[in-house]
Amino acid sequence: MAADPSMRRARGGWGRAGAWLVWLALALLVTGCAGLPAIVERPPSFTLADTADTPLARMATKGAPDVQLSGFRLLPMPAYSMHARLELARRAQRSIDIQYYLVQNDETGRYLLRTLRDAAERGVRVRVLIDDLYTAGADELLAGLGAHANVEVRLFNPFPAGRDRLATRLAASLFDIDRIHRRMHNKLFVADNAMAVVGGRNIANEYFLRDAGSNFIDIDTLVTGAVVPRLSSLFDVYWNSPYVYPVQSLAAVGGSLRQLRERFEELTWDAAIWMPSAPIERDLLGYRALGEDLDEGELSLIWARAEAYADAPHKALGPKEDRPRVTADAPEGVLYNVRRMVRSAEREALITTPYLIPGRGGMESVRRLRERGVRFTLVTNSLAATDESLVHLGYRRYRPELVKLGVELFELSPKRVEKTKRFGVFGSAAGRLHGKSAVVDGKAVFLGSLNFDPRSDLHNTELGLFIYSPQVAAQLTSLIGFITMDAAYRVRMDPKGNIEWVSPAEDGGPDLVLHEEPETDFGSRLKLEFFAPLVPESLL
Repeated sequence: MAADPSMRRARGGWGRAGAWLVWLALALLVTGCAGLPAIVERPPSFTLADTADTPLARMATKGAPDVQLSGFRLLPMPAYSMHARLELARRAQRSIDIQYYLVQNDETGRYLLRTLRDAAERGVRVRVLIDDLYTAGADELLAGLGAHANVEVRLFNPFPAGRDRLATRLAASLFDIDRIHRRMHNKLFVADNAMAVVGGRNIANEYFLRDAGSNFIDIDTLVTGAVVPRLSSLFDVYWNSPYVYPVQSLAAVGGSLRQLRERFEELTWDAAIWMPSAPIERDLLGYRALGEDLDEGELSLIWARAEAYADAPHKALGPKEDRPRVTADAPEGVLYNVRRMVRSAEREALITTPYLIPGRGGMESVRRLRERGVRFTLVTNSLAATDESLVHLGYRRYRPELVKLGVELFELSPKRVEKTKRFGVFGSAAGRLHGKSAVVDGKAVFLGSLNFDPRSDLHNTELGLFIYSPQVAAQLTSLIGFITMDAAYRVRMDPKGNIEWVSPAEDGGPDLVLHEEPETDFGSRLKLEFFAPLVPESLL
């Protein structure tokens, strides 16, 4: 898994690398090195199972053809995806559990946190679990939320000191790099142990078409039915693990509980008057906004058999002897089950991933499938679209071989995303792919947090859904088709064996064929060439 936006903003451009290193050195002198608190009270708690009498639980099972099936509604459009989370939070009566790699301290993040606070004030138990990598400067905000009755906030794999800035955090843990680069990349939102949202989106402006610089094309799904208790149990494993710490055990925030609550109000007042983008009349798949269906008591869902998997927390942080030596061989993990599903393909495999570094195992999977005549399609970011140029460097090492094997390879075009209105109005903001999905033989679907790169394979924890439904598969295939038709370059080889990019003509004329990385300048390509021999694949 490559870094998400806040880390990319923290890293800045390559031209600032020297200043960044100087800042780290100075910060190290100031903070020194620190350790996590040795004694921490983290009272165990578990999913509230007695929620069958709540309105969400009753709606979740209404119309289910079988108690062993789960209901799904794909959420490809940002406004609908955020609306679904907010509606679940507003309608929950017993519990809300959320688990995210990133809850940004921006308008989107603060609005959701206020919505959770409002739920807690109605008596709903709220548990918030966030990876600590991108919470720099947010201790007051999170401690203020946790100061409300019925709310508890915990952080996964936290930084022990220098918490106000990413630079001082890194400096304080400079001799603990092997720990701090291992992160919880899971994304999960569960209300009343009855309905959930799972997928690729974190909680930040750029995931919901509210960022001025760049926004993501992504995919989530609403989930009800049999698989939701399984998702809740996976949340409990993380919540009660020794690798999470209550925010109050880390944050040096003074004041009484009342003062912390007042400070939370001050820090989020802007969100009280800020509204997320409203859903339009229908989304790309013809669904109404979730709230409209819930108001009318008729929830449009596709029912199917499903499984949910999450990597165990010790994959990232357990003793080295307890970590899976080859994570692809861990049957309870996400990667194992994705590979199992993809390698079972008999006719066609279709994969989207923003960060693609297949590695030896991935290339072996592609080779086996192509030898059996399986059609294989990959959709990823172009150099112009990616927010991680170094990860693109790892990907391009495999690009020629992928094309030679007959893979249908597509790379997202920011300019084409800007022109199409199918995924929303991006305006001048760059469009980037962030969705992680797979469709096999038109009947099996993967959706989750896993990227197809070494970081997701080896270092971070992930969560994923496996849905066995021709209907869901057809919908996801259609959505991916919109990307390949409207917003991507087709990558192929010319007669001399050089990579070229093809953009379909808009006026019915000849296709546009490019022979250099599209929509990039000479400087960005030169920087990539400079770093090419310096960056080992294992660090990407």
